[in-house]
Amino acid sequence: MTGILNIQVNPTFGKLEVNLKKAEHFIKKYSDKNLDLVVLPEFFATGNDYENYDKVAVDEDGGVIIEFIKDLSKKYNTNIVAGSVIEKSGINFYNTAFIVSRKGEIIGKYRKIHLFDYMGGNEREIFTPGEDIAVMDLDIGKIGIAISHDVRFPLLYKNLSKAGADIVVQPSSWVIPNEIYNDANFLKYAQEMWIAINRTRAYDNQVYLVTANQTKTSGKGGSAIGNSLIIAPTSEVLVNAKNDQCAVYAEVDIQLVKYYKSLCPIAQID
Repeated sequence: MTGILNIQVNPTFGKLEVNLKKAEHFIKKYSDKNLDLVVLPEFFATGNDYENYDKVAVDEDGGVIIEFIKDLSKKYNTNIVAGSVIEKSGINFYNTAFIVSRKGEIIGKYRKIHLFDYMGGNEREIFTPGEDIAVMDLDIGKIGIAISHDVRFPLLYKNLSKAGADIVVQPSSWVIPNEIYNDANFLKYAQEMWIAINRTRAYDNQVYLVTANQTKTSGKGGSAIGNSLIIAPTSEVLVNAKNDQCAVYAEVDIQLVKYYKSLCPIAQID
């Protein structure tokens, strides 16, 4: 069995050390478990600090944020998907997830392809979209990477599954306007739709899906809806972090992915 820890936080702007220590707090809390994979949310170390993106950006090696993650991976003997960071490469900025092995080595990275430019979002004003899908070989199997708004684009997930992904991880900061967040009925609807779309991506592509989301206030005028999930290929929600800052843990059987793909290879058919 493969042990997955999914971390949900509400990062504080300008408090890098606090945010990094928060990530370690939850990993340490579950260190008595079988930790094979830890997933952190989009912008877990800085929050969605777009106004200061050039100041909080890291270089292509990940800077101090990924150095901290490397140390954690070795200390707790686990693979880590370091949510996402703002990465500067040349004159361009990217929304980038780093994947770090148990040995503290960067296995690869994924630059978010589908940027969010709606309902007040302005990612294209800051970031250059990525061009390549990412499926990484870890000691637990093949891990596909997507980030937040990517979830609205089914073909990306199909391509990850076709490339052999057993697990798709999805660091997210799924934010809705505060006037919706603060209305209990509208919030319930938004969270139900979020869960439904994630269940669909897992089911259609016969993979485990791990969505690590931010929660609560996230920048000006918006709040993240939480509900970080670990979902089985059958679409069963194994764990849900709901609205609190917390971590959720589940053990999954990668062989089930291979079984379902052999039984009904729908994800492999165009």
